[in-house]
Amino acid sequence: MTHLLALSGSLRAASSNTALLATLAELAPPGVTVTLHPIGDLPLYNDDLSGDALAPVERLKAAIAAADGLVIATPEYNYGVPGPLKNALDWASRPGYRSVFVGKPTAILGASAGGSGAVRAQGQLKQVMLGMLAQVFPWPEVAVTHAGGKISDGRVSDAATREHLARFVTAFSAWAPAVPPLAR
Repeated sequence: MTHLLALSGSLRAASSNTALLATLAELAPPGVTVTLHPIGDLPLYNDDLSGDALAPVERLKAAIAAADGLVIATPEYNYGVPGPLKNALDWASRPGYRSVFVGKPTAILGASAGGSGAVRAQGQLKQVMLGMLAQVFPWPEVAVTHAGGKISDGRVSDAATREHLARFVTAFSAWAPAVPPLAR
């Protein structure tokens, strides 16, 4: 059984990026699970925080550590990665160079209402993940453009996009367990 943890960079209830992840869970091949982990309850990153304030952070880190791979769907806000997603990644990146991201197979995709498909945010996110020593899936960008017309009831309804997502999750779920671990 291969377990993939999914993080959506959008906190919106009707997020197209969350819909991408829900669709990946539906399209995952037999023996593969995709579980969405919320990031909206994390405090703003502050190394001075301790105690109960860090419980959501510890849950996130434990979920990432337990997963065979990480799938991140990001929107693009003002040509970049949204704050809530960067906040979650910053929290989980501690301690630096020994975090849960070291060697973690990670796939990145994105959707946007316009014509970019969040490609700039995906590029930035790839750099962030490489900087945290994650193993980033070498797959061309999955950039879902004009997402509003391709999603209904919280799932991707467009046949061509669903087919592309099915190939993506199948390839990533086969690649992730084969990635050699990095020394921590």
